[in-house]
Amino acid sequence: MDNSLIIALDFADANEVSHFLKPFGSRHLFVKVGMELYYQEGPSIIHMLKESGHRIFLDLKLHDIPNTVKSAMKGLARLNCDLVNVHAAGGKEMMQSAIEGLEAGTTSGMKRPACIAVTQLTSTSEEQMGQEQLIKVSLQESVIHYASLAKEAGLDGVVCSAWEAGSIREKLGKDFYTVTPGIRMEADAVGDQKRVATPAFARKSGVTSIVVGRSITRSSDPLKSYQQWMEAWKGAQQ
Repeated sequence: MDNSLIIALDFADANEVSHFLKPFGSRHLFVKVGMELYYQEGPSIIHMLKESGHRIFLDLKLHDIPNTVKSAMKGLARLNCDLVNVHAAGGKEMMQSAIEGLEAGTTSGMKRPACIAVTQLTSTSEEQMGQEQLIKVSLQESVIHYASLAKEAGLDGVVCSAWEAGSIREKLGKDFYTVTPGIRMEADAVGDQKRVATPAFARKSGVTSIVVGRSITRSSDPLKSYQQWMEAWKGAQQ
């Protein structure tokens, strides 16, 4: 998963996904299927993408009691996704149960999906976190605390912003994944994100993988935009 560019397939249905993917031909991509798409299409969208050779981040952000999350992950493991996630706010026991479910549901002889935890959404500001979540430490401290809990629980990494990735890498090691949404080119609109960063900043911060959505999926020429993003991301690794 290292140095991956993950395309967020934030579409309403499978037809829109097929239309978007058509210009990419036989390219094998790393794509993210979130709640909007999965709740409309269910497992069939995963099967469709897998049959085309794409790697999949199933982004459902599970957050429930430990037993429910364990059972859900056992079922999701059978979809053979490459990456799944939970909310770190669910706690250490819940995260441990997620791993137990994945291991129980993974076919014998196959590698279980990697599992990461959402720390603080990149649409959350420090002011919101303090006023609405009543968390009194800094946003940076909150994210690093959640990341530490995730590692203790046996998870493979976290979702965070590029602004926290460097500290997480320093504290928890370079093998602990940091998957970062909210990546924008200098000229891009920020949209509903708060803690945004450029590909160069993300790479300098030690981010493992970036997630890019509307800059590619809403482009008039998605393939060209994807290629430009890949050049920017790879160039940032030089």
